[in-house]
Amino acid sequence: MIVHPFIVVENCKDEIKYYQHVLGGDIEILRKQGEEVYNADLHADGAVIKFADTRAAKPVLKGDYVRVFLKIETEEKFRSIYGQFAEDGTVNTEVYEAPFNGLLAIVTDRNGVCWVLSYYRI
Repeated sequence: MIVHPFIVVENCKDEIKYYQHVLGGDIEILRKQGEEVYNADLHADGAVIKFADTRAAKPVLKGDYVRVFLKIETEEKFRSIYGQFAEDGTVNTEVYEAPFNGLLAIVTDRNGVCWVLSYYRI
């Protein structure tokens, strides 16, 4: 079984570029109609995050029950991702020293996606 986060956003064409800017990686457009992007994947550091436009996915809002957990390889990248998501989003939990000898933070980005960010020191 393979599990991928699936994020629904308004204006997938622009928003996937935002996530690419924050997380890095390559965009793979899966479905588009004219200039509108309906489905796309972001391939970053061995992970795949799937995106859909609201016009394609037609979400029913029920609440914030799912969060995306990112295990980030370096402290520098952790702090960069945290800062960029927090810039236009909401910090739920400030960066703190976690009991697993690393850093943890929870931030909701500008699209309302809640990210649990972690960095494990070796």
